[in-house]
Amino acid sequence: MKKVTYSYLCLSLLLAISIFIQPSYAAATTAIQPTNLVKKVCSQTSNYNFCVETLYADPRTPEADRYVLAYVIFGSAYQSATTTHDQINLLLKNATASQMPRLKRCDRDYTKAVSKLLEAHDDLDSETFESLAKLSRIASSAADDCETSFKGTRSPLTTNNKGLKGLCEICAVVSKLFVMS
Repeated sequence: MKKVTYSYLCLSLLLAISIFIQPSYAAATTAIQPTNLVKKVCSQTSNYNFCVETLYADPRTPEADRYVLAYVIFGSAYQSATTTHDQINLLLKNATASQMPRLKRCDRDYTKAVSKLLEAHDDLDSETFESLAKLSRIASSAADDCETSFKGTRSPLTTNNKGLKGLCEICAVVSKLFVMS
């Protein structure tokens, strides 16, 4: 009889926990309801979920128009490039002889990426939108060039390079909102 009561108690407890936990889990997975603008942008990228999550990491996104959305994504890309550039400088301090030329190339590449994304931000400030997509592509190419410099060996920057490429892809799509309007 004790065995049946214990089993019943465990089953009841499991059922009660699942009732209380399931609704909160469901709410967490459906918390982001992208705006039509975000849907329009993210549906044109290769990774819809990455795009939505990236844009909604900034609290301005739910109320964003195209200008604010441009500041959000170009700001994210600039921050990513700057952080990676800082990481490269740290890696250079302890680099092996074989890593040194690769990391120096990445340093030059990310110097360019940071510069071009800063230029894009300045273009947003001055409402000069024509070169935004081009600047995004240059920054993305810098990440590609950095990754290529490690061809044949493991790159310590692969995740950063892929991240910047993804952000720059979103930048390029957002740029279209200004030249096609």
